[in-house]
Amino acid sequence: MGKVTGFLEIEREEARYEPASDRIRHFGEFIIPMSEGRVADQAARCMDCGIPFCHGDTGCPVHNQIPDWNDLVYNGDWEEASRNLHSTNNFPEFTGRICPAPCEEACTLNLEDTPVAIKTVEQAIADKAIRNGWVKPATPEARTGKKVAIVGAGPAGMAAAQQLARAGHEVHLFEREPKAGGLLRYGIPDFKMEKDHIDFRVSQMEAEGVTFHYGANIGVTLPLSDLQRDHDAVLLTGGAEKPRPVDVEGLDYAGVHFAMPFLVQQNRRVGGEDVSDQFQLSAAGKHVVVVGGGDTASDCVGTSFRQGAIAVTQLDVRPMPPELEDKLTNWPNWAVKMRTSSSQAEGAIREFSAGTMKIVGNAKGQVTGVECARVDRKRVAIPGSEFIIKADLVLLAIGFAGPIQDGMLTELGADLDKRGNLFADTMSYRTTVPKVYAAGDMRRGQSLVVWAIREGRQAARSIDLDLMGKTALPR
Repeated sequence: MGKVTGFLEIEREEARYEPASDRIRHFGEFIIPMSEGRVADQAARCMDCGIPFCHGDTGCPVHNQIPDWNDLVYNGDWEEASRNLHSTNNFPEFTGRICPAPCEEACTLNLEDTPVAIKTVEQAIADKAIRNGWVKPATPEARTGKKVAIVGAGPAGMAAAQQLARAGHEVHLFEREPKAGGLLRYGIPDFKMEKDHIDFRVSQMEAEGVTFHYGANIGVTLPLSDLQRDHDAVLLTGGAEKPRPVDVEGLDYAGVHFAMPFLVQQNRRVGGEDVSDQFQLSAAGKHVVVVGGGDTASDCVGTSFRQGAIAVTQLDVRPMPPELEDKLTNWPNWAVKMRTSSSQAEGAIREFSAGTMKIVGNAKGQVTGVECARVDRKRVAIPGSEFIIKADLVLLAIGFAGPIQDGMLTELGADLDKRGNLFADTMSYRTTVPKVYAAGDMRRGQSLVVWAIREGRQAARSIDLDLMGKTALPR
């Protein structure tokens, strides 16, 4: 619980950022880490809550035992805090960087807008554990003789692979891209999470017995039936990459692109991959308009500034949220309130209640602007409120409609849910095809990395139970 009177004596403090004028000049992480003493002070603020909502489903999908490791950090036992943290989360250095921290929203101290800096403490524990060599490969005492294939090396696939390998199974992880990580590597910019963190975990998993197969596009370059034939179980964790359709005039103008190709190409550049054979997407010297109000849109904003955009405007069809939520109505759930990301704070112009009517261009077929209108609460355009925003580059970041169905899912022929995701329940994670399981965004739709890790862990437990009749893996 930390220090008994810590929440009364110590103010909430978070890690600071490099100034925006400095950080937009590079693609590296820009958080200035807090000293261990200051982190311990933040951990000391954890209260003796009767019901710690921070680590229930509302606060933490992987059920991190937050009060426990806060107390361990406060008492100086960082190594035990690391063991505790890793008992529920395979990759806390990932979530410590990019999770939006619903745990802090659910913190009792958030009733007074001063939650424990849980995310800061989590990252500090994970980074110290790796730096000090406490995170080592965990190899099983015996092998089961069972083979499991996992398709998709994103956070769900990686978490499942690590759990199953530690249970003694022979695990083969098939990935379409040249490197592991999925959108964690190729979608999330390095300024939010540098990719050597993924590389460290890949090395750990390889030492634990996981075999990675890169460049394997299952259902396209390699039939899914081969995996079904050669393995005792197949887990599909291919993500939800199908862009949500956009019903707007002018999408064919040059300079109009979906967000993911823009982000992925830049991440490949930063990662040293060759993109010379691709059409070069760049915001350098351009007026950029980003359509969408979520995390992907924010990533486009930060990437555009780092590429040298003249101006970046972000359009959000939702009304401007209140500065503070009504705690008695919302807490401990995630609240709708005004939030400004580090990328938006770098100089973005934010337009709320802005509906995108059409994209306009010139006779040469080049985009020149976005025609917008103010919308009411039902997102209906208000007559006479039209305006045009200058644009040389328009990035569409309005989310995903589910997994890509051509190829692997078409070959599989399993049932889909009403939203087009691969159907599987959250107890067994079995699809309607024998020996085939599904987890992560491919099953639940677009979601958070922490949910992907949870589903990967739970699917691994279900597979181990089905293969062996019993399991010691945690749920």
